[in-house]
Amino acid sequence: MNDVSVISKCSEISAELQASDLNPLLKRIYANRGIESCDQLDYSITGLLDFKRLKGVDQAAPLIADAVMNNQSVVIVGDFDADGATSSALMVRALRSMGADKINYLVPNRFEYGYGLTPEIVLLAKKMSPDLIVTVDNGISSIDGVAKAKQENIKVVVTDHHLQGVVLPDADAIVNPNQQGCEFPSKMMAGVGVAFYVMLAVRAELRSRDWFNEQRTEPNMAVLLDLVALGTVADVVPLDKNNRLLVEQGLHRIRKAQCCEGIRALLEISGKNMNACTTQDFGFAVAPRLNAAGRLDDMSVGIECLLTDDFDQAMHYAKMLNDMNQQRKEIEGDMLAQAMTVMEGLLAKLDQEKLQAGLCLYDEDWHQGVVGLLASRVKEKYHRPVIAFADAGGDEVKGSARSIPGVHIRDVLDAIATKYPAMVQKFGGHAMAAGLSLNKSDLEQFTSAFSEQIEVSLGKRFLDKVIETDGGLLSGELSLPLAETLRFAGPWGQCFSEPLFDDEFDVVDWRIVGEKHLKLKLRHNVSGQEVEAIAFNQGADVLQAGESSIKMIYRMDVNEFRGRKTLQLIIQHIESK
Repeated sequence: MNDVSVISKCSEISAELQASDLNPLLKRIYANRGIESCDQLDYSITGLLDFKRLKGVDQAAPLIADAVMNNQSVVIVGDFDADGATSSALMVRALRSMGADKINYLVPNRFEYGYGLTPEIVLLAKKMSPDLIVTVDNGISSIDGVAKAKQENIKVVVTDHHLQGVVLPDADAIVNPNQQGCEFPSKMMAGVGVAFYVMLAVRAELRSRDWFNEQRTEPNMAVLLDLVALGTVADVVPLDKNNRLLVEQGLHRIRKAQCCEGIRALLEISGKNMNACTTQDFGFAVAPRLNAAGRLDDMSVGIECLLTDDFDQAMHYAKMLNDMNQQRKEIEGDMLAQAMTVMEGLLAKLDQEKLQAGLCLYDEDWHQGVVGLLASRVKEKYHRPVIAFADAGGDEVKGSARSIPGVHIRDVLDAIATKYPAMVQKFGGHAMAAGLSLNKSDLEQFTSAFSEQIEVSLGKRFLDKVIETDGGLLSGELSLPLAETLRFAGPWGQCFSEPLFDDEFDVVDWRIVGEKHLKLKLRHNVSGQEVEAIAFNQGADVLQAGESSIKMIYRMDVNEFRGRKTLQLIIQHIESK
């Protein structure tokens, strides 16, 4: 693993940060993330961006308010991931709290209907006799589905955050910060964030119509921020100031036990402490269990978990999700072993420099719901954009793409679709993740076109993996109190990364725990302090024979066991000194 370039950042600390009461290490960390003023770290709810700045919200809010006041039937059409599940649950909860009675939701089974508001989904929704369909976390590319709804005399409001294509659907209203002409400052919101903003606008519209009274009290929308926080972190969107505010407000409520019973149950079954919940708990414990439903079956189990107000019922759903997640891990493990065998076979013939700039993998036995995770794992190992494909019935294959910094994967797919208009059937997504459909007979040609386009977009000179750190720690900084401070100094996430440090250590002792994790006892070369560390899913082979000193990239963490807290380092990368 010596092909990794490590950059220790040392950004200039602004005069305002220098004069603040912040810990000196925190000043350094925040400066490395572009923070210049304490206002950028103020996550009070009064700093939330105004919903009125969202294009289309002034059309969407009256339509939805009309449906609430006239007791019309509304069907929420969501997506089959954690962002879609939280978006769906949020909108159902919000509309019910505003007095709506006829609220249903529908999430396409990905294996039968694919993604988004398709004509088939409209026909399925029609069985619920909707007057209005509201999409969450999808719809911006649903040209045919919206047209079908209009043909069936069903109004459509699209709420989404994905990038728009050349043509927009002919919906009655579209709310998406990434649509052309939208001046909303935060383009990074997840689907659940957009749904939350739309519900804020609907509440304001109903308030202006004197809808709320002694019998129908105006709802406190802050109660939905736990869902916003979970969906935002789960969708790995960049945590700009507005997203950090949404996430921190949601975490604050969860830590005070002011969250929905579904999140409480998912945290409990994951073995996580609700009172100390962090974005790490969302990303590595709660979201994978919630996502498992959409990957292997359908997302209704996850949504019902988030909708129930009965803890026992929530725990029932959480256990189902936990079982699905275990099944997902087993399927993913088998697929990953196959994929790595394929890649090692390629590397046996080629040196790393000749490995294709973009990688496409396919096996007829792979599971559609897990190819995205597989693409992520291979991307991490080989630091190249990866698309993993699975059969989707007939001659169709569906791919899930994951990218690396510097490669906007949806733009890559758009360029290929423009060059070969008959090859890519459907595609959509973000900078770092996307999905697409092809005919199996076109897979070989697409594989070549994908690698060529990656080279055009990026060039192989940028395919070396780079890890940015906050430098080394001084004597006294490697401590449990500081680790606890950093734990809650975020929220940390995409583009506002959790602090990473690089230092040299002496290896005092090591052993393998849980059959696959490397546990070490280390001595810090600066302070001489001894500390425990763990490298997850790493064997002793990362330590060279007889090696007593190592260079290491790590983060500080708080290990809690039987009520006792200790400092533990989580190792991201090891190399010989």
